[in-house]
Amino acid sequence: MTDITSLRPLAAVLVSAVAIGPILLSGGRPNLRESWTFIAALAKFGIVASMVPGVLAGDTYVTDLGAFLPGARFALEADALGVLFALLASFLWIVTSSYSVGYMRGLDEHAQTRYFAAFAASLSAAVGVAFASNLLVLFVFYELLTVATYPLVAHDETDEARAAGRKYLAYTFGGGVAVLAGTALVYWLTGTVAFTPGGIAGLTGADPLFARLAFALLAGGFGVKAALMPLHSWLPDAMVAPTPVSALLHAVAVVKSGVFGIARVVLDVFGPETVADLGAGLPLAAVAAFTLVTASVIALRQDNLKRRLAFSTVSQLSYIVLGLAVLNPTAIVGGLLHIPAHAFMKITLFFAAGAIHVETHTDDISEMAGIGRRMPLTMAAFAVAAAGMAGIPLVAGFVSKYFLLIGSVSAGQTVFAVALLVSGVLNIGYFWPVVYTAFFESAEETDEKPLIEGPLGGRLAWGRDALAGGDVDSDAVADGGANAGGDGHADAHGDGDAHGNVDAHGHGHGAGGWERRGWTGGESTWFMIGPILLTALGSVVLGIVPDAAVFLRVVRLIVSGVTGVSV
Repeated sequence: MTDITSLRPLAAVLVSAVAIGPILLSGGRPNLRESWTFIAALAKFGIVASMVPGVLAGDTYVTDLGAFLPGARFALEADALGVLFALLASFLWIVTSSYSVGYMRGLDEHAQTRYFAAFAASLSAAVGVAFASNLLVLFVFYELLTVATYPLVAHDETDEARAAGRKYLAYTFGGGVAVLAGTALVYWLTGTVAFTPGGIAGLTGADPLFARLAFALLAGGFGVKAALMPLHSWLPDAMVAPTPVSALLHAVAVVKSGVFGIARVVLDVFGPETVADLGAGLPLAAVAAFTLVTASVIALRQDNLKRRLAFSTVSQLSYIVLGLAVLNPTAIVGGLLHIPAHAFMKITLFFAAGAIHVETHTDDISEMAGIGRRMPLTMAAFAVAAAGMAGIPLVAGFVSKYFLLIGSVSAGQTVFAVALLVSGVLNIGYFWPVVYTAFFESAEETDEKPLIEGPLGGRLAWGRDALAGGDVDSDAVADGGANAGGDGHADAHGDGDAHGNVDAHGHGHGAGGWERRGWTGGESTWFMIGPILLTALGSVVLGIVPDAAVFLRVVRLIVSGVTGVSV
C-alpha cells in the first residue's frame, strides 16, 4: 500500500461547500441556482471517481493539514472504505439533484434556495466522514453532518417538522457525545486514534474492561444514525422532510454515516480479531438481528408509504451491522456490499413515493389501488427495487444477502442466518401488498390495508396535507416556483368528484378510478422519472453483474486488506 500526498480528498470535501455561496447568491434565478448544484455534484463525483483506479491498485490518497491535537492529525485519507462511501454518495447526489428540481418545483415548495444550499453542505460533511483519517476527524464531520441536515429535516417549518428536527438533533448529538467519549477512551488506552486496517495494535493488550467500554460507546454512538433499536425512533419521524431528503440523506448519506462509523470501528480501530477476543461482536450482532426482524414487523403496520419505507430502512441498515458483527470475511463482504445495494434500491423506493405524492398527493397505501395505471414506470421501478429488498435474484439485494447468509452459516451463527431469512419473508410481506395494490387492484375492488393493525401499529394520520391550488406569489417564483422551469403540475389539486371525474393529476375516487397514462413517461416530469429509472437500473446491474461493478471490487479489497482473506 502506498500513501500518495494529494489535494484530491480535500477538494472532494470542499467542492460542494464552495458551491453554497453561488447557490445562495442565485436564489432569485432558480435555473442558475440549480446549475451550480449540478456543477458541484458532477465535480465532486469526478474527483472521487478519479481516485478509484489508484485505490484499486492499493494506493491511499492523503491530504495532511497538520496537527489537530497531540496524537491526532487533521488529515483526510481516501482509502478503499472511504472511497466506497464517497463514490456512492457523490454519484447519487447527481441523481437526487435532478429529482429535487422536479419535486421541489412540482410542489411549489418554499425556501428552495436554502434547501439546495443545505444539501450541498450535507454532501460536503458526508464526504468528510468518508475520508476522515482518524476517529477525531470523523467525529468533527459526523457532527457537522448533523448540523447541515437539520434545515432539511425541519424544511416544512410546521410544528410536526420542528418537533422531528428537535428529536433528530437530540438523538444524533447524544450519539456524538458517546462517539467523543469512546474516542477519548481509545486515545487514553493506545495514544492514537488513527485508523489502521486490522485495528490499532495498542488495543490488543489494553485492559479488556476499558476496551469493551470504548467499543460500546463508539458502536452505540454511531448506532444512533445507523438506527439500531432502541435508538431508531428519530428516523421514521424525520420522514416529514421532503422526499429527496428522505431518499439521499436518510437512505444514503446520514444513516450510512452511522453504519460507516461502525465499519471503521470494527475494521480499522479494533479489528475483527480484537473484537472477537473481547466478545463484543456477538452482542452487536444480536442487537442488529433483533432490529432487522422487529423493524420489519413494524413496517407491516404502516399505511403511510414513507413510514413503511422508513422502518424498512431501520431493518436494512441492520443487515450491514450484522455482517460486520459476525466477523466472518464473507459476512463482512455481504455487509459492506449492502451499503451500495441498499442505497440504490431504497433511493428508488423513496423517489417513487415522492413522485406519487407530487403527481397525485396520495401518501397512504390503502388509497393506491390501481395507481399503476396512472404511474406505470414509477410503480414498475418500485416493484424492481422492492424485489431486491426482499432478496429476489437478479437485483442487488440478493447478492449482498447471499454473502451475509453464507458468512453467517460459515461462522457457525445459524441463528443469525435464520433471522436474515425471516426478515426476507417479512420484506415480501410489506412490499408485495404495495405492488399488488398498484397493479392488480382497482378502487372498486380492494381489500383493507395495511396487513396488520393493532394497538402498537395501524394506520397513522401522518404527512402534510395536499396542497391547495392557487396563485404563486412573486417570492415563491423567485425562489424556484413552478413557473421557473418546473413541470407545470402545481395547479388544481382537487380530487375527483362523487361521479368518478378525474382531477388534473389523474386521480378520481369514484367509479372512474385512475386515469391511464401509458408507458411513455406522461405520468410525471422526466426530472423525476429519469432518476427513478436510473437508480432502478443500477439495482439490477448490481444484481446481475456484481463482479463488473466497482463496488464489489472495492469491498473485496477492503476485506482482504483487513482480514488477509480473499473472498
